[in-house]
Amino acid sequence: MSFLELKNIKKSFFLNKKEFQVLKDISLNFDRGEFVSILGESGGGKTTLLNIIGGLDSQYEGDVLLNGQSVKSGSEKGLDAYRSKTIGFIFQSFHLISHLTVLQNVLIPLEMSSMSRSQRTKRAKELLTQVGLGDQMDKHPGQLSGGQKQRVAIARALANDPDIIIADEPTGALDSQNTNEILEILEKISQQGKLVIAVTHSDQVAEYGTRVIHLVDGQVDSDKQLRDKADDVKKDSKVTINHLSFMDNFMMAMNHMRYYLGRNLLIIFGLMIGIFSVVFMLGLGNGVTGYMNHEMNKLANPTAIQVSKNSTSNDPQMSEFTMKEKDLNTFKKIKNVKKVEKGYFADTVKLSNGKKNVTAQLFQTWNETIKEDDITTGNKPGKDEVVLVKNDAKTFKKDYKKLVGKKITLYIGALDKNKRPIQIEKEFTVSGILKGGTTSVDYQTLKTLYAANNATLDPNFATLKVNSTPNVKAVQTKIKDFKMTKDKKKVAKYTLAGVGALIDTLTTYINLAFYLLAAIAGISLLVSAIMIIVVLYISVSERTQEIGILRAIGARRKDIRNLFISEAFLLGLISSLLSVGFAYILQALANNASQSAIGTAIIQVSAGNAIFGIVVSVVIALLAALAPSRRAAKLDPRDTLTNE
Repeated sequence: MSFLELKNIKKSFFLNKKEFQVLKDISLNFDRGEFVSILGESGGGKTTLLNIIGGLDSQYEGDVLLNGQSVKSGSEKGLDAYRSKTIGFIFQSFHLISHLTVLQNVLIPLEMSSMSRSQRTKRAKELLTQVGLGDQMDKHPGQLSGGQKQRVAIARALANDPDIIIADEPTGALDSQNTNEILEILEKISQQGKLVIAVTHSDQVAEYGTRVIHLVDGQVDSDKQLRDKADDVKKDSKVTINHLSFMDNFMMAMNHMRYYLGRNLLIIFGLMIGIFSVVFMLGLGNGVTGYMNHEMNKLANPTAIQVSKNSTSNDPQMSEFTMKEKDLNTFKKIKNVKKVEKGYFADTVKLSNGKKNVTAQLFQTWNETIKEDDITTGNKPGKDEVVLVKNDAKTFKKDYKKLVGKKITLYIGALDKNKRPIQIEKEFTVSGILKGGTTSVDYQTLKTLYAANNATLDPNFATLKVNSTPNVKAVQTKIKDFKMTKDKKKVAKYTLAGVGALIDTLTTYINLAFYLLAAIAGISLLVSAIMIIVVLYISVSERTQEIGILRAIGARRKDIRNLFISEAFLLGLISSLLSVGFAYILQALANNASQSAIGTAIIQVSAGNAIFGIVVSVVIALLAALAPSRRAAKLDPRDTLTNE
């Protein structure tokens, strides 16, 4: 049984439904140790036959048998494995990858082996030394002569220790000296027990082998044995072939990016602008929101809510506003409310100190909505004590702080138990001065005062203490859900006051504004995505030869697709990391200035913002790579590598 057998191979091409036969019923046998030259004029079908033998073309009639097993009947993955494990290609145009060094070109097939990185490098160097290029390993193909390039191609073809070496016009672009040297190398390869099949149109080159097959118009015109083939000394290969791993694709993508660094830097810069704009706008939104919350929290307690009752009639009585125990118990049952306290407010209260009188426009009992931090001097009111508003205190004394500890008389209008109007008079000690808000006394003190004057203090508002600011909105929503009937319509039973909801609403509007700005900035991401698509499409066109080489040595369509996806991933990742880094640098500079101006950081790029920017950048780059990578994977290696 022959090592390689071609059985009744027929191949046709069609142009406008017209058939052109290229190969006409070719049957040939080959064995290890042969150096077979296929001779013929251009257009005679030589390269087409090589493509079929090499597994680059499976659209033909007949069959190719390797050790008695059909090559054609396998799947596309089987053909990939056949090329990677059995075939080594040498081309007339060398087909070296320009952005890789000589050593890296030879390493490409070894990337699919099970060898370690050090073992791959060692084997590649040994092969280059064998073909006389031990001192040229770090050069790029553009720095080599034609003969040297072909030696690199031979070393690459031998990398995975294949059984068959296919050479398509291996000396067609070389001078006579280099031609002889290359032919000697090919002869030595055949003497090592490998099958060497070379296509040529030169009688001189054809006679160098052990056998010459002459093709004329797609048929075997003659098959001449020139000399005996070498003994079959083929040994089991120590090279185990797998597939290109993701890391191998990743490293190849990095090499390509380094070689075309200038162009890739422009792409990275374009994508970086969009990502930076989005991340920076989100950080600015966080900073402004934080600043606004901080300023509003200084004015009042955001977790305290004042609740008062609405009237059921258009001519309300004071009793309609009374907070009853039933109302207070309802509030206590609301989730996240940890405390409910009674309160009372009056619209006019007269204050007197000596001969000076002041009418307080608003007076209420001390509650959680009033911040102790707003007391500029003194303390909150205790029993028989009052805290005055700064403006009222200044009316009594220019140096208002000296009022603390002094006596002041309050006159409060009320109704006795017989519903008759009375005026309650009481001397209080000033416990402190508020910089803003209302004049206030302790609720229990006011209740005791009312009782002493035969009056009843009915609370007309309640203060709810919520466990945290984020829960304020939910509590307020719950309170708003309580309804009553007024004029045959359902209306809100309670009225709310407090800064919690205001902060939440303001935060929502601020965030919306900055999200809008971030979205506008994100338009640049779309432009960047289009730029990546265009550049990758150009890259596919520029790298058709590289794609063909990879497919010829056994790379799968999936490997080609992953190569371009890896490159896009690197573009997205590097762009986003630079964007986030630049955003943090600008944040530090801006916050240093804002700390001096307003005492707070105005930009707060959170870890979430940074991660969002990185993820968006990578996703955009990957999405942009989908179409170009699919196009690259679908390229036919025959079209990219053959000249006939």
